[in-house]
Amino acid sequence: MSRIDELGDAGIRVVARGGGRSLTHRAVDAEAGVPSGSTTYYARTRHALTALVVARITEHLELDLDDLVLPDRLDDAMVVGIAEGFLERLAGRREAQAARLAFLTELRDDPDLRVPLTAEAPVRTALVATAETLLRAVGVADAPEAAVDFVGLLDALLLYRTADVGPLDASRVLRAYVAGLRRT
Repeated sequence: MSRIDELGDAGIRVVARGGGRSLTHRAVDAEAGVPSGSTTYYARTRHALTALVVARITEHLELDLDDLVLPDRLDDAMVVGIAEGFLERLAGRREAQAARLAFLTELRDDPDLRVPLTAEAPVRTALVATAETLLRAVGVADAPEAAVDFVGLLDALLLYRTADVGPLDASRVLRAYVAGLRRT
């Protein structure tokens, strides 16, 4: 892992614990266990530091998506299982998800930094394409439109879990969604 990756991961932990406003060069230096001023070498301004952390959050998502393997033949249960597995993998990066959630609200007025965390992110296009592949494989007629909603549903389930809002059976929700698509 490179130094910039280490600093990005340290920044994620700082934001996950204290929100976006807690992200400072000094806090990241301390979290990463590097000499004071090290983070400033890689990200001169607070904006650049925030961009570094946002990029690292996005890199994690890209890695998780790249690791996703789709079988040649699928049925509804397999689609739900793949979605559940992906959800679990993303939820396993609890700090990155907490940092993303904090940034989504705190960066409302900074589209350059916020976009990589939203539906407009390039990685989101790959997520939707993967969802479309899954839904087409089980015969969903409007797979392109349904894929956008499917990714949105996964994102909502992930954020619901990350924020620890309350009990929710993600498996039941996903099964009902996929079954509902097959009836239309």
